[in-house]
Amino acid sequence: MNWYTKGTVAVVAGICAAGSVAACSDGSDNDKTTLTVFAAASLKDSFEKLKDAYEQQHPGVTVNISYDGSNALVTRIKQGATADVIATADTKTMDALGTEAADRGDFATNTLTIVTAEGNPKHIASLADLTKPGITTVLCAPPVPCGAASLKAEQQAGVTIAPVSQETSVTGVLTKVRTGQADAGIVYVTDAETAARQVDTVSDPAFGGVVNHYPIAVVAGTKHEADATAFVDLVRGQTGQEVLGQFGFGPA
Repeated sequence: MNWYTKGTVAVVAGICAAGSVAACSDGSDNDKTTLTVFAAASLKDSFEKLKDAYEQQHPGVTVNISYDGSNALVTRIKQGATADVIATADTKTMDALGTEAADRGDFATNTLTIVTAEGNPKHIASLADLTKPGITTVLCAPPVPCGAASLKAEQQAGVTIAPVSQETSVTGVLTKVRTGQADAGIVYVTDAETAARQVDTVSDPAFGGVVNHYPIAVVAGTKHEADATAFVDLVRGQTGQEVLGQFGFGPA
């Protein structure tokens, strides 16, 4: 190695030691940021599409989305789980995070519907039919946003449904109906649309008075605030609203 090469190596090493990562990057995946997003289970299809759009716009960021019931996601954060962004299926669940939910805002709305086996073999026509003998119904558990909304719908319709099981997420309800473990269930219209070829849907006037507002927030203390804010902006912006609309969500 001649004196010039030695000098060059020394200068580069000095820059790297000073912390100029961008100048010393070899372009490997180790240089990427991983953005962790917690999202309500009912957002899976739409958020997968938004994840792709975000990563195309931000090639240095990989988005890792964890889907679950909203209350389970909030509990995980309160117990110390690391997340940069959280999106829940109702405002009450997000409220539980308090100041841990920063830059919060609504981005979508959703309503409920009854789902039955394909062809609706039990001829279910309303919420009242779910109380009839011989009809097995599965619901979300009351602490889950879809469960709380279902309870409100029952109250508005003046009926009380005795479910054969209560699920921790709306996807659990849909799965049990699709697989024949229950005759009917109550899910969001967006979930019913994604399974349109496997289930039938039945509306009820009571559902019109129950609308869930979906909030999204940057998790306070995130180490990736700029990237997290950019993801929230994408969801709430034109691209996000167009994608969410494609999956049946209403505007905020």
